[in-house]
Amino acid sequence: MTAPDGKPFLYVVVCAAGIAAGVGELITGARRRGWEVGVIATPVAAAGFFDVDAARELSGRPVRSAWRTPGEPRPFPPPDAVVAAPATFNTVNKWAAGLADTLAVATLCEASGLGVPVAVLPCVADALAVHPAYRDSLTRLRGMGVRFGARWSGVPEGDGARPEFGWERAFELVE
Repeated sequence: MTAPDGKPFLYVVVCAAGIAAGVGELITGARRRGWEVGVIATPVAAAGFFDVDAARELSGRPVRSAWRTPGEPRPFPPPDAVVAAPATFNTVNKWAAGLADTLAVATLCEASGLGVPVAVLPCVADALAVHPAYRDSLTRLRGMGVRFGARWSGVPEGDGARPEFGWERAFELVE
């Protein structure tokens, strides 16, 4: 289903990683490509990892991090695609295990059942990326059809600069 204006609708799920401060790049890129956007953040991410007010301005919609109450209207139409970026170790593992304890993780859990394309741009430290639970989670989610971009660890390159996060990769994965 598309947004009321006929444009496709993208859910952007934001997790608590320092790089989340750049999520405006993803929102802006989606809008430039003709997507309407709804941002859903983990509670910790919404509490200071990115500028919620700026995301609301860029998307034109409130940023959600809490469950709606019974009878409250759905704030977004059903998604045509979902992007989790940045996706943390914690969120990837909870999602793969079906632990829908936040709106953000519940949204990811539901996405596969909706049959919409789901893309993930993981932000996971090298030491966590070798953890057996994380590797198992990737296998399970890939088996569900989830598409992964390259993992970003944030480790500085030889010149001391951090590599780019690659927000645009999300569009290649869902379009």
